[in-house]
Amino acid sequence: MIKLDRRAFLKGAGATGASCALAGVIPGSIAAVGAPALSGSAEAVPSICEMCSTRCPISARVVDGKTVFIQGNAEAKSFGGKVCARGGAGHSLLYDPQRIVKPMKRVGERGEGKWQTISWEQAYSEIATKLNELKSKYGPETVVFSSKSGSEHTYLFDLAKAFGSPNTLTHLTTCPVGMEVASDVMFGTGMKRDIGNSRYVINFGHNLYEGLDMSESRALMRAQMDKHAKLVVFDPRFSMVAAKSDEWLPIRPGTDIAVALAISHVLIEEKLFDKAFVDQYVEGFEPFASQMAEYTPEWAESLSDVPAKDIRRIARELAQAAPHAMINSGHRSTFTPEELDFRRAIFAVNVLLGNIERKGGYFMGKKAATYNKFAGEAVAPELAKPGVNIPKPNAKRIDQMDEQYALLWKMGGIYQSIIDTVNTNKPYAIHGWVMTRTNPMQTMTDRAKVEQALKQMDLVVCCDLYVSETAAYADYFLPECTYLERDEEVKDKSGKNPAYYVRQQVVDVIGDTKPAWQIFRELGVKLGLEQYFPWEDVQTLQLAQVNKDDALLKQIKHKGYVSYGVPLMLREPEMVAAFTAKFANARPVDEDGTYGSALKFKTASGKIELYSEEVEKIAPGRGAIKYRDVSFKQSNELYFIQGKVAVHTNAGTQQVPFLANLMSDNAVWIHPETAAKHGINTGDNIRLTSSVGSEIGQALVTKGIRPDTVFAYMGFGSKNQESIRISDKGVHCGNLLPHVTAPVCGACVHTTGVKLEKV
Repeated sequence: MIKLDRRAFLKGAGATGASCALAGVIPGSIAAVGAPALSGSAEAVPSICEMCSTRCPISARVVDGKTVFIQGNAEAKSFGGKVCARGGAGHSLLYDPQRIVKPMKRVGERGEGKWQTISWEQAYSEIATKLNELKSKYGPETVVFSSKSGSEHTYLFDLAKAFGSPNTLTHLTTCPVGMEVASDVMFGTGMKRDIGNSRYVINFGHNLYEGLDMSESRALMRAQMDKHAKLVVFDPRFSMVAAKSDEWLPIRPGTDIAVALAISHVLIEEKLFDKAFVDQYVEGFEPFASQMAEYTPEWAESLSDVPAKDIRRIARELAQAAPHAMINSGHRSTFTPEELDFRRAIFAVNVLLGNIERKGGYFMGKKAATYNKFAGEAVAPELAKPGVNIPKPNAKRIDQMDEQYALLWKMGGIYQSIIDTVNTNKPYAIHGWVMTRTNPMQTMTDRAKVEQALKQMDLVVCCDLYVSETAAYADYFLPECTYLERDEEVKDKSGKNPAYYVRQQVVDVIGDTKPAWQIFRELGVKLGLEQYFPWEDVQTLQLAQVNKDDALLKQIKHKGYVSYGVPLMLREPEMVAAFTAKFANARPVDEDGTYGSALKFKTASGKIELYSEEVEKIAPGRGAIKYRDVSFKQSNELYFIQGKVAVHTNAGTQQVPFLANLMSDNAVWIHPETAAKHGINTGDNIRLTSSVGSEIGQALVTKGIRPDTVFAYMGFGSKNQESIRISDKGVHCGNLLPHVTAPVCGACVHTTGVKLEKV
């Protein structure tokens, strides 16, 4: 047995005993004196980063048997062949002496920090036995399965379905859900941004220069530098993207939607919108225009503090730059209960600009099947979808209690519904929780309720790299190997033209860790579900994906990232001309030199829907895009908002040594006027108190924040002792946020009111 406290960690750094589960004892750790050489490829291996959700194409190699050099893959042009600070820190994650490299079993109370290393066989056997006991006693639906969406999460969800549980939940409602649901109800599909070709960009809090997406962040840089695009930022704080903008307007938190609606008002009132586009492609414009009539810039100013004259001027400038202009839909800024209509309001402005399938606007991804139809030939190979037919579970999902969330059932579910279910036992009690690469203690709201939910479980299993704040409450910890230590299936990365990329192993596996796909396959076999896990290795699955075309698979692996044809946007004459010149059998163009007549949307009407019958049916009164008053705080409180920082990924990288050294705390931004009222100076200890929790942090007095608002970067202040580098450092955002779920889209609301005092 080992107790994972600070003293134990310090001892573990030099330990060699088999009973110690800490990564500091493993061969290859740079913290261990006389460690043997690292085994891996000295030649550059094309692969995929996983230090954030962007998953950039990379190239990595072992240098002198001691470290791993990571750079961007030059084949992926939009990424610039570069990596960010997080991407370059993969070697630090690999060698971290605190990374867990053996399966562990809890031997103390949940959260106490007492663990015992065990074998994989013991872990699988005991977990399978307990899962089957819960299934027999309460039903398979009483076990929930959750994961960060993306790499490898489908393997856990296949296990869930095979086990018989319908309750598979991703992190969607804690991050990009508003944008995704809005896009789905308006366009019938996800929409992509062509930021790099924009001449005018409006940003509502989407901070691409801190919440990095290498492709889009570089695209915004190109737009500003090469296209001389104007960047206008609405944000309560002077963020990095605000610092690089042409205009920063410090909007009141939660009022973004009012400004977006007022921009639509101006475009319609002054007839600055693209009428031809609206007439051909849009459904519900007249009632939308009627609704917008009341949302004047003066009305918006009264709510947002953004001057009406600036709203009018910006709307006119935006229209003048159209269609090569956009409001960036973003995906996580100052969430409000009206998150869905805020994102719909943003998309509505873009529709009025007529920027759909135009440079600098929005477009639909062109996967191989679609692209080949336009080309009239098999330009790009189509991937097969090898899989297993798993029977659909019989029970209802736990988030099916309220019909208004029906759109979420097919997307990723309402993650925080676990909290509601534990509190009410409706529609039934939850007894088990299996999760991978997710940390709801940090990313969900109301930490105390998440802790309560974990403590009430009969079984908690966590697959991760570190003992995160959430994993500290698990019964079993299953150590996943890092992205540098594993192969995965081929992924579709199509944008304006088809593209594929693949993750490949760079170094030999360190310690006794395994890729998640293997972990959940082997657990499935132990559960007696072997028939649903036919892929014994990734290479077999890859070959099935490429329809046994070995040459194609070798090409994808050799380059790491392959794209086909030329970029295509259906309403951009220049692109269509280049496309038809490239392919002799290409579909004939329309009279205006575009493929506009082929543009269809996957909605009931086949058009962009400014009014949604689908939403109205599940949530009466919400079919139309409109403003609804929201209240976050009491009169004696300040707004509390959070955001992302460039050197960390939400709550996922704070324990990585290289990145922890760059930033291990999150000082609270406070305006000088507000600080003076409380006698606070930079560096002082301060307390923030909300309706659900209290946190102590350090003050950063700055003019870069509204006087009525305080700000902190998310992902800090962990309260588990295993996270030595970040434990009790900074403000824990989730401990201050009440448990509030936005209507229809199910978003966790990440804005609240707090009281401020000097400690």
